Amino acid sequence: MAITQAMCTSFKTDILGGTHDLDTDVIKLALYTSAATLNAATTTYSSLNEITGTGYSAGGNVLAGAVISADGTTAIVTFNTTTWSGATFVTRGALIYNSSQADKAIAVIDFGGDQSVSSGDFAVIFPAANASDAIIRIS
Repeated sequence: MAITQAMCTSFKTDILGGTHDLDTDVIKLALYTSAATLNAATTTYSSLNEITGTGYSAGGNVLAGAVISADGTTAIVTFNTTTWSGATFVTRGALIYNSSQADKAIAVIDFGGDQSVSSGDFAVIFPAANASDAIIRIS
């Protein structure tokens, strides 16, 4: 089992087919345990090995504030920080997916190790909106 950070291959082909509209569709972020297998080959959200714990609901959080822009010749998408409040759980990674489009996978995030929270806030802060750092970028 492993979580490998990647933009999902199916997302790339879905873009060419016009499936996703990232600033109007409902985009979500689900959290997973270290037992999950998530990588570029992931095609859809699954609850298998999704975390459980206080303050977390299956399916994860809706990502708000999507901004699509360009940095030079690279198209980028960024989202607002998403937070689970009063949370107690352990997570290893996440899946960004489109719940408006049959839960199609977009990108896998590897946290680099187990991250835990105990009766506190757990936040996923997205990196800078630029060609080098944005979590979703197409160059």
